[in-house]
Amino acid sequence: MPKLHFRTIWISDLHLGTRNLQSEKLLDFLLQTESEFLYLVGDIFDLVQARSQWYWPEINDHIVQAILDKAEKGTKVFYLPGNHDHMLRKYNGTSINKIRIVNNAVHQTADGRSYLVLHGDAFDPVVQNIPWLANIGSRAYVMLLMVNRWFNLGRHAMGREYHSISAWMKNQVKIVVNYMGRFEEVVVQEVREHKVDGLICGHIHRASIREIDNILYTNSGDWVESCTALAENAEGRLGIIEWLNQQPLKESTVVKNHEGKRSQAPHPYAVGAARIESL
Repeated sequence: MPKLHFRTIWISDLHLGTRNLQSEKLLDFLLQTESEFLYLVGDIFDLVQARSQWYWPEINDHIVQAILDKAEKGTKVFYLPGNHDHMLRKYNGTSINKIRIVNNAVHQTADGRSYLVLHGDAFDPVVQNIPWLANIGSRAYVMLLMVNRWFNLGRHAMGREYHSISAWMKNQVKIVVNYMGRFEEVVVQEVREHKVDGLICGHIHRASIREIDNILYTNSGDWVESCTALAENAEGRLGIIEWLNQQPLKESTVVKNHEGKRSQAPHPYAVGAARIESL
């Protein structure tokens, strides 16, 4: 099958170095897609987890090599560190193997819109103000992902599709839903100061395209649960790619402040079918 070409791809929250990364799906995604720009939007390596337990199977070498190959072949690759690989922030402005490390960036789409790109942990009040609580939450999340992994091994043995317990809980537990909503609102307030059209981030492990008060908030999701990415087509339109169950694109339509309207794309890989209205 020919590679899927996009103008830009954003991925985040891979957490390389942990057992939670869905490495086979990520490698498949990297090998089947190409782009002019590739943004690695934080928590690519989990250097926090490395302090206690480092997990590095051979497939991780192939993942890293796939990214290096893209940079070598001309893709402009940017690495924006997050809170799990924050140690790399001190290298802001440097390049390693043609991959440029920057703490934040402004990306201009093909249609002339500008978007601030960063990981997003700077907008997380728990990470910034109560680090011990963030650490407890991170450990609880890792335990939940472990349960989720065993649960889906059982489902796979019975011939059933993958189902994320942790993603379901995030969408059901009121305190988590409210936290995510508040995170998005704070992000929008900060974006106004940069005088851009919107923000592209990661951090909260939930892919999203929303218009909030005339600012476009987008999130690339993660590769430990949802296996999602953001992509820009040749015309500058943005869409969410879902790679979890071989469903490469779920079209996202943003109308005013309503999220979640979806329509049938004429081709399953056609990000050009994604529409962003009323911006």
